[in-house]
Amino acid sequence: MADLVLHAPTSVVEACQFLAEAGGEARAIAGGTALVLMLRQGLLQPKALVRLDHIPGLDHISIDGGLLRIGALATLRSVAESAVVREQLPVLSGACGLVGNVRVRNVATLGGNVCEADYASDPPTVLVALDARVRIQGPRGAREIAVADCIEDFYTTALEPDEVLTDVLVPLPRPGMRAMYLKYVSRSWEDRPCVGAVALIDLAEDGHIENLRVAVGAIAGRPLRLTEVEAETRGERPTDDVFRSVAAAYEAVADPVEDVRGPAAYRKRMVGVFVRRALEAAMTQPAGARLV
Repeated sequence: MADLVLHAPTSVVEACQFLAEAGGEARAIAGGTALVLMLRQGLLQPKALVRLDHIPGLDHISIDGGLLRIGALATLRSVAESAVVREQLPVLSGACGLVGNVRVRNVATLGGNVCEADYASDPPTVLVALDARVRIQGPRGAREIAVADCIEDFYTTALEPDEVLTDVLVPLPRPGMRAMYLKYVSRSWEDRPCVGAVALIDLAEDGHIENLRVAVGAIAGRPLRLTEVEAETRGERPTDDVFRSVAAAYEAVADPVEDVRGPAAYRKRMVGVFVRRALEAAMTQPAGARLV
């Protein structure tokens, strides 16, 4: 780390220029809660770091044209405690409030959390279920892609080496959307999920399901979402049988990784358990997120 060149640009354009000039040998750094650990462990050995914390205007949280717009440098704590996010998307504020501990949340950013693409994290799973998008800027201009497409695999994203994520864009839900994220931690001293399951349910006026979305994280390189299974629930009543059918479909498709938080076979079974529980909790409890 002592040989690293450190750049501190004051604009996104300047940051992208530094990244481009490094030819893939530089890394952008925001809060640094993950990147610094990787540097110390020798997992990454870039020649330069491009600090983003000197760039103004990237830490905003606002409503803009039917979207919740969150700047990439907004910390997880600021998202968790934002009155706007709590009112509009308590499931997202709740998930951000479950990451790590308060010391991590004080520094870690939502943009950095997405860019790290850590499979055992909470916000990306919720963002995928919410159909969130990210805005990315680079030397070739700006583009938007879904979070589900931005996260490609374990610690791998669709960002080019000279691009910077600037915003997370979340469509505002319809009033009355039911939502719950369940973070299942398999070890008492662990703060990373063994399985994370989020369920979103919109009901029509007659009580039938109009839109149901489910995503499962911490089991593979990217959050699992089965849109064809979701579509099959439209027009159905939100019954235990429907929820068990959805849970069984997710469990059948899940191909979990095996790590210290649980073997693959156990994790696969827990996918079914927590998808069902998340759906039930979405229907019966106030919208938000819970550690279980």
